[in-house]
Amino acid sequence: MRINSLTIAGTDPSGGAGIQADLKTFSALGAYGTSVITALVAQNTRGVQSVYQIDPAFVTTQLSSVLDDVRIDSAKIGMLANADIVETVADALARYPIPYVVLDTVMVAKSGDPLLAPAAVESIRRRLLPVVSLITPNLPEAAALLDCPMATNEQEMLAQGQALLAMGCSAVLMKGGHLSDSESPDWLITPQQTLRFSSPRVATKHTHGTGCTLSAALAALRPRYDNWEQTVQEAKNYLQQALMMADTLEVGHGIGPVHHFHRWW
Repeated sequence: MRINSLTIAGTDPSGGAGIQADLKTFSALGAYGTSVITALVAQNTRGVQSVYQIDPAFVTTQLSSVLDDVRIDSAKIGMLANADIVETVADALARYPIPYVVLDTVMVAKSGDPLLAPAAVESIRRRLLPVVSLITPNLPEAAALLDCPMATNEQEMLAQGQALLAMGCSAVLMKGGHLSDSESPDWLITPQQTLRFSSPRVATKHTHGTGCTLSAALAALRPRYDNWEQTVQEAKNYLQQALMMADTLEVGHGIGPVHHFHRWW
């Protein structure tokens, strides 16, 4: 099956996150990548220098250009920047149903720089959580969506995932990278099951774009598999190898990217 995937996100001119990372991930996993840009982000491995938010009307035009013409089998939503763009994307999903939509609830860059206006969090809760197929919050993002303290252990992490499911999500992948354990646990929570996935932490500082890469991998792989369980496992395997090979790249002087094309280079 030939898969066409769409990323709706901001840019990263240094190539490690955002639209650029998503398109690399799609290509690496055999999906044809299309894109709609929500924000132009001046960033590199050291941080975010500036953000230029795209006019929501032009985001709508981009979405129509792609969705009127191209069969889209799956989509990944990343940086949405503000409430108006959240509303724009939600309207497009209502007009153009896509079989699988992964929402990476991007709020803060790896450097700590904000990527989402606080007022947009409520729009995400109200408009997007009930209509996407899977959300992939890390622990600070889950806490922001629930307006509660960040989970500090797996029990609290699991409880917050269940609370997000109760808010109308179809499925939740809670990412445990912010825990201090020697392994990085993730919990997949659906109405039918709760599954734990774990990977040993990779000894590298080059983790720029891990969230973008994982969510894009989930979108690229989901049409190939019958369920989220197998999709999550395959996506995590891909990201783990990309992290293990990150030190072989020579990109920037800060937190560098993972190696999206580790299987070929």
